[in-house]
Amino acid sequence: MGARARSGPLAPGAVVGDGRYRLLAQFGIDERADAHLWRARDGQLRRDVALTLLVGDPADADAARLARRTLERAAHAAKFSHDGVARVLDVLNLGNGITSSEGLLGIVVAEWTKGSDLVDLVADKPVEPGAAARMVGALAQAVEQAHQSGLVLGLDHPQRLRLTPDGALRLAFPGPLPDATLRDDVKAIGGVLYLLLTGRWALPGGPPAIPTAPHAPNGRIVPPRSLQPRVPQTLSSLAVRTIEDGGHGGIRTSSAILAVLDQAAEEEERTQLIQQVGAPPEEEADADGAIWTTKKPVKDSARRRKLALGVTVLVVTAVGILAWLGMLAISFFQESPDSGGPTVNVAEPTPTAAPDPGGNPAPPPGETPAGGPPVKPQTVNVYNPGGEGDAPARAKNVLDGKRETFWRTDEYRQQFPDLKPGVGLLSSFEQSVKLSSVKIAAESPGTTVEIRVADKKNPKFSETRLVGSGELSGQDNEVKLSEPAEGRYVIVWITKLGTDGDKHVTQINDLEFVSAA
Repeated sequence: MGARARSGPLAPGAVVGDGRYRLLAQFGIDERADAHLWRARDGQLRRDVALTLLVGDPADADAARLARRTLERAAHAAKFSHDGVARVLDVLNLGNGITSSEGLLGIVVAEWTKGSDLVDLVADKPVEPGAAARMVGALAQAVEQAHQSGLVLGLDHPQRLRLTPDGALRLAFPGPLPDATLRDDVKAIGGVLYLLLTGRWALPGGPPAIPTAPHAPNGRIVPPRSLQPRVPQTLSSLAVRTIEDGGHGGIRTSSAILAVLDQAAEEEERTQLIQQVGAPPEEEADADGAIWTTKKPVKDSARRRKLALGVTVLVVTAVGILAWLGMLAISFFQESPDSGGPTVNVAEPTPTAAPDPGGNPAPPPGETPAGGPPVKPQTVNVYNPGGEGDAPARAKNVLDGKRETFWRTDEYRQQFPDLKPGVGLLSSFEQSVKLSSVKIAAESPGTTVEIRVADKKNPKFSETRLVGSGELSGQDNEVKLSEPAEGRYVIVWITKLGTDGDKHVTQINDLEFVSAA
């Protein structure tokens, strides 16, 4: 990079590209490739464009070679079309639109993206988590489509991105680095999400204007949730798992990112719905400030619930009084020898078995189901040795007894154990329990599971004991243990995922642990 090139030609008002493009304002520098990012005016077509200027000495053979590689990759990207990426209009190199006197090795010309600068967006405070998830969605979709075409986008620098007027992030200054890989694009999505959630950049080569992400003593990136407690665990985990390379819990594809973003969006919608329904009328506003006008139905619904509760209490009270009076009369005739009334024989009540919440038929009177009563864990967490688990915020759903809630793994393009050995749910009990079986309500036929027990909360896989296994064939499944197994920590370990089209994923709605008789 020449000093003359920086202080001379590259200034507002200067003209580059054989006199065609007049520089208007600079938006950043990607110092890894000495790429200067400018807004310019196309004098021929009278429109604004985005220029990526590769600054360097034409006599430097290595710099010229790297610049040519960047220009070649940018030329390939010109065939790519997606709303999340600015369209490449032209690629200029030495002898083709650039003279050696300009101090440039190449120019990538792209359409101008209206909106705001990403760095300015996070300068004052981080972005709301829900908005951050939606904003990176467009990038993840663009990466997914580009990778299917074999293209690398090169969006791992925040000053190359802009926020469009409709609230989506866009790669405004295309020009992948010579050695950029598909993995770099995926890590970039995690880096951008981390930046939106914390205001810090977690990848190498960021601009000086943005603070770098802190690291723990073990070298790992500090999760966004540790810096901003309002960040949901799902998004915090997604950012870290996407950026980091080590461990079995890493996210390495844009399709997996999109799946987690969908889960995060569903969680946010549920949270907002609960807040809107439960909020007093003057506070019923959505995240964008729009006031909800459904005050009357909410009020009427609450009134109906109160009325129904009152009627139920009155009915139960009346039945109780009548039963009490009846028992007094029966007692009177039985115990008074002078009453003259007939002797009344009171029959033993017929036992009535309650229906199983999982939909299985209740056992007939006088019989007891195999095993003992169910025992409920205190907590449940995702178990994934060597990395963070899939959708950890949803793990608790398997203990709420509701079929409409669930925990779902990430979506994988490869079946276990090709990508990783497995993933599971670790349930913690207050004290050691002895089990005869585990009931699993699921929506992923073909999934195979192992039941394992352990003696400590965070066991290594080698420290767990296999006590049963089975395949999930329908909605209601029961994995019976070969013999009663005892332990305080019980793991439902997935060794094979269900199949959904070309993706592999497993969904578990509920878990029930049956004690040994």
